[in-house]
Amino acid sequence: MREFRVPASFSVDDDDSAVDSVFAHERSRPNAVVYRRQGRSWTDVTAADFAAQVRAVAKGLIASGVEQGDRVALMSATRFEWPLLDYAIWAAGAVTVPVYETSSAGQVRWILENSGARVAIVETVAHSNILAEVLPDLPHVEHTFQIEVSPEKQGAVEVLTEAGADLGDDAVAARVAALKSSDPATLVYTSGTTGRPKGCVLSHANLLAESRGIAASALGEMLTEGRTTLMFLPMAHVLARAVSIAAFDRGATLGHTADIPRLVESFGAFRPHFILSVPRVFEKVYNTARQKAHGDGKGKIFDAAADTAVAYSRALEKSGPSLVLRAKHALFDRLVYGKLRAALGGQCELAISGGAPLGERLAHFYRGLGITIYEGYGLTETTAAAAVNTPGNQRIGTVGKPLPGNAVRIADDGEILLSGGVVFGGYWKNDDATAEALTDGWFHTGDLGTVDDDGYIAITGRKKEIIVTAGGKNVAPAGLEDSLRASPLIGQAMVVGDQRPFIGALITVDPEAFPGWKQRNGKDESATVADLTTDPDLVAEIDAAVAEANKTVSHAEAIKKYRVLAVDFTEEGGELTPTMKLKRNVVAESYASDIEALYSK
Repeated sequence: MREFRVPASFSVDDDDSAVDSVFAHERSRPNAVVYRRQGRSWTDVTAADFAAQVRAVAKGLIASGVEQGDRVALMSATRFEWPLLDYAIWAAGAVTVPVYETSSAGQVRWILENSGARVAIVETVAHSNILAEVLPDLPHVEHTFQIEVSPEKQGAVEVLTEAGADLGDDAVAARVAALKSSDPATLVYTSGTTGRPKGCVLSHANLLAESRGIAASALGEMLTEGRTTLMFLPMAHVLARAVSIAAFDRGATLGHTADIPRLVESFGAFRPHFILSVPRVFEKVYNTARQKAHGDGKGKIFDAAADTAVAYSRALEKSGPSLVLRAKHALFDRLVYGKLRAALGGQCELAISGGAPLGERLAHFYRGLGITIYEGYGLTETTAAAAVNTPGNQRIGTVGKPLPGNAVRIADDGEILLSGGVVFGGYWKNDDATAEALTDGWFHTGDLGTVDDDGYIAITGRKKEIIVTAGGKNVAPAGLEDSLRASPLIGQAMVVGDQRPFIGALITVDPEAFPGWKQRNGKDESATVADLTTDPDLVAEIDAAVAEANKTVSHAEAIKKYRVLAVDFTEEGGELTPTMKLKRNVVAESYASDIEALYSK
């Protein structure tokens, strides 16, 4: 086994907790702007203001009956109230259970049931309607609150603040003092191979190890007071949450937006110094700029500028750019690169990318235009980043070295194993899954990779069947495939989308059901599946099956496009095992052109 370890330059004490920094900032820098809140304009929130709001909401939770260690579910898009409620839950001694705002009723029901949440806080009327659908099955959920309400009503923050108005501050202080770093801070549910989400138990120590590990790396210098970042990834995603906590702890100013269509406008108004994103966003910025240039008749200039940026970045890793390359780069900086930097607010110095692999060319392109993207690697079970490239320590094509306090090991079969302060303690109420994932403190990631002599990790493949889209969404294909196969017409289905912009599917027609279907629908009995793949009646029936399957997942996990194959998968053809399980690698190789066709424009 090959192993590389980076010692910790920090410690996490037994009585430390993730909420401590809220009150530490209040004491040491009360007038510092820790958040900017989005409204008609951006409004500053000082450390003293924020601590007061956290304390007030925490008192409301305590007054509502929340006890030390209780779970509180939080279902909301990215907005200022997300961290406010998260810190308030911790200040009340409780455990936050994030729920994606796009989750289906079935997913919400399972997470609330499995976590045993006593309180559920949601963002919108639509979320409240989902709660109303599942609450009859969840008697342990005693209170529900809604963040976004009509002007004449009070939202969750106001209702909780009012509920706790009669409690003294000492009630919160006592709850915070009782917290131990080993206590669970959050249950983050992640897709399992069976499709049923598993709750990763992340402790306060895990969150602090992540935050302090980032601070101890060269990225820590970018998160200090005076620096700003705009969070737009879902805060239910462990990556956005962990980096937000690290930035807050270090003293940076944070803003939030969930308005992705107007993200460029938000960048212009907020002007972040650094951003956190997933590869899909970087791809969209590039593709949009390229399409616009070609539409304006400037496509050749843009393409030449892109090639120059990539060449310039590659040259930085060797002997440096030549005089000719420097001159071309300076020209395109005026013509193209400056406009792209302006699209990110004009003062963005770097970006952090995670959640899915970033293409090497894209990384070189952005570094060449003046915005270096530092790619990292981790999972929910490792509290987001276990490794990351940093200023002065970057190798494009890798996901960097382990953060301080962590180690990587490559098993004999090539699987990446991780250990250290960021590694979770196990899955909630799932000892079997925990035993399978953890061996002597080493987490089995399910990913394949290598580590070089300097500690840089390269990802080479995946052992797990979990699909990670280009947007960083984890999708378990089994549930969707099971639902699709429930259609009488469908023989087999394989969901695809790893490192792709959306989820797609390859679908086969059941050869036994096909003759009867043709007869019922008035089709020529001699017609083959290949003859009818675009037939309106066949398409309509498969469309209905796909729509039914999509009801079981969130919008981000839903199948956006599919392709009907001319032949069924068989054991004889090598696509199925004797027990009728899909050999995904065989199907992916055999039908590579069909998969590519799903994503071609």
